[in-house]
Amino acid sequence: MSGTIQLGVNVDHVATLRQARGTRYPDPVMAAWLAEQAGADSITVHLREDRRHIQERDLEVLARTLQTRMNLEMALAEPVIAIAERLRPADVCLVPERRAELTTEGGLDVAGDLARVRSASERLAQAGIRVAPFIDPDERQLDACRAAGVGVVELHTGRYAEAADGAGRGRELERVRRAARHANSLGIEVHAGHGLNYQNVQPVAAIAAINELNIGHAIVARALFDGFAAAVAEMKRLMLAARGA
Repeated sequence: MSGTIQLGVNVDHVATLRQARGTRYPDPVMAAWLAEQAGADSITVHLREDRRHIQERDLEVLARTLQTRMNLEMALAEPVIAIAERLRPADVCLVPERRAELTTEGGLDVAGDLARVRSASERLAQAGIRVAPFIDPDERQLDACRAAGVGVVELHTGRYAEAADGAGRGRELERVRRAARHANSLGIEVHAGHGLNYQNVQPVAAIAAINELNIGHAIVARALFDGFAAAVAEMKRLMLAARGA
């Protein structure tokens, strides 16, 4: 499971800017197209229950127009599961969700909610959708993911990204590295994301056990100054350089 590494670009914050004024622009669908042209391997969108950024219309258009893969982030909520079953994105990332949070805080407790995760994963798999719970880099959660029957996980890199100093970053990076190796030993493919940016991405991208990184906020922020395609291309360049490519 070493090989190269893929980049999933999250376009939620393009939709956040649109929703701030209730306009039709900027369009996350256009951002997705530009990201694909610049080398993105998949497009991530989070359909939140409160619809604060991505809307169902966005999913409908993306489902028809994406040339890569749609990675739909969503809570374990029946209405959203039903939407996923209808649209059949390539991937679903199951995440914890609270209305008050600014962004996803921490990983899903698969071990503590195993029956619901297994049930949702089985339903989505029947629709031909690959399921990846978003979890903290913890062996107990990985063992629970295997018990739930999923073949992919996304490791939460927030604690690494937010560490106050180099020693803290080193400890958190090692947690991610150990978790990725443990996942691989269980036959689980590993993706990772949250808080990754142009300054901290390479140590994570260098972990051979990780197949894909999902990054959004840093790319959208960089795009304000450099343009969307250039921001995506630079992130992909950094990731590939970390793998010696």
